[in-house]
Amino acid sequence: MKQNNSLHAEKQRKLQELKDQGVVTYAHRFQRTHTAADVLDRYDHLVADEQAADRVRVCGRIMRKRYSWRFVDLEDQSGSIQLIFEENVIGAQAAKRLRLMDRGDIIGVCGRPMRTRQGPPSILVEEWEILAKSMQPIPDDPGFLADQEARFRQRHLDFMLNKQAREMLLKRAMTVKTIRAFLDERDFLEAETPILHEQAGGAEARPFVTHHNAMDRDMYMRIAPEYYLRRLLVGGFERVYEIGRNFRNEGMSPRHNPEFTSLEMFQAYGDYNDLMELTEMMLNQVVNRVCKSSKVMHQGIELDFSLPFARCTMTAAIKDTCGLDVDAYETVDQLRLAATAVGAELDDQKTRGEIINAIFEQKVQETLMQPTFIIDYPVEVSVCQHRHPNKPGFVERFELFVYGRELANGCSELNDPEEQRRRFAYQQEKRAEGHDELPGPDADFVYAMEFGMPPMMGLGVGIDRLVMLLVDAASIKDVIAFPSMKPIANSRGSTARGALKEVTGAPASSDMITSEAEQKMSFTPVIPIQAGSPIYSKGGK
Repeated sequence: MKQNNSLHAEKQRKLQELKDQGVVTYAHRFQRTHTAADVLDRYDHLVADEQAADRVRVCGRIMRKRYSWRFVDLEDQSGSIQLIFEENVIGAQAAKRLRLMDRGDIIGVCGRPMRTRQGPPSILVEEWEILAKSMQPIPDDPGFLADQEARFRQRHLDFMLNKQAREMLLKRAMTVKTIRAFLDERDFLEAETPILHEQAGGAEARPFVTHHNAMDRDMYMRIAPEYYLRRLLVGGFERVYEIGRNFRNEGMSPRHNPEFTSLEMFQAYGDYNDLMELTEMMLNQVVNRVCKSSKVMHQGIELDFSLPFARCTMTAAIKDTCGLDVDAYETVDQLRLAATAVGAELDDQKTRGEIINAIFEQKVQETLMQPTFIIDYPVEVSVCQHRHPNKPGFVERFELFVYGRELANGCSELNDPEEQRRRFAYQQEKRAEGHDELPGPDADFVYAMEFGMPPMMGLGVGIDRLVMLLVDAASIKDVIAFPSMKPIANSRGSTARGALKEVTGAPASSDMITSEAEQKMSFTPVIPIQAGSPIYSKGGK
């Protein structure tokens, strides 16, 4: 604590000294000509002690210095490059001013690329200026990166110090970009549907509730966009998709975040067989684009996204894994006994389909490592899917499993409004029995169906889970820029925001800090650091 306060006081002293010298410490612009990667690539031909004739202008953050500021590693989004400061080049006053800089400060420089006798090209600085003074000490890499809780709560520092974290976010962006390109090339229209819904629906999940003041009514943050996307097909669009945020009022885990990103896609006049081909083509293209191969290592297992993916019915998968032929049991009671015998734990599953689904989820799903389509689901667990024409009691639905987890969910969509009403009614019976995660019926959606909904196929893909596979992430927090976190409680049980106010005098709201409060600030970090943790650098530089 004292160490951190003293480091901040030293930074304040340096800032004031710079201001006293008339130096602008927070610039409004810098005209850059090259990134660090540009210089390294463009001037790689230089030999030892050779200096380029032209000048470059680069900018970025000071990450480390050596030999009393003669050598500085500057980092921007493209990478890192070494700067060389020679007093006889920049002048005595500019060299003296360097001593007022710290690790974490952002600067801009102008100089000539050159190669020292060792290492890649560097920049011999001729002029430099301060662009932003860092007023908080930058954590040392080993201690901070080992503290996962601190990383996720101070994500800006995680990205600053953790190259792997930055690469994960870049690969996430590449994944979304590749999916968009794949669908756009096939004439899909990217749509935007409402986030605020009058009726929560489209998936089994508890919604977040908010209140619309002007209308004086509660509304729901969407748990899925699919009902609105289906209405677009009623309106005449034949291929639509949306990549966007969904919100589910559920617990957090390595695979669950209250807000997450999904792809929802619908195409008229196709069925789930067509959709499986489209899905595996899309994912194969994404994996090859992001990972440069159709194979990817995830948590020590090689996953092969080569075409085609395996396909298996739910009942066949149960038989292969458990040795249980569910079709051999004529009554629900007989099937229940057989399910219990293979270790399935049944609670209130009353129908044949619910028992079959429970057996699969508990005994089979986790065994599916390689990309596998499990097809033909019981109608009781499928509210919006078209009935299978040759399998009574089942629908044309698939889920794609990879590494024992669901990655995608697709089907031949139900387009019969009367049948949809009956499915919604069955859901409400289950809801009345205590299944409050089931959504209520969407009367407006059924009304739209009555105008004529074309036969169609629909797909949902969890973007976060897909990226987890591609970047070998064990937690969903790794692939979300700013994941949801539980509040920190201090010894008196208050939250982190309240604790910050109590310790520092800072306001608990997001209002601007007053000058009086600033004077009281001890600049204690919001993250409680364990005693002896080597997170903060001793030199603060």
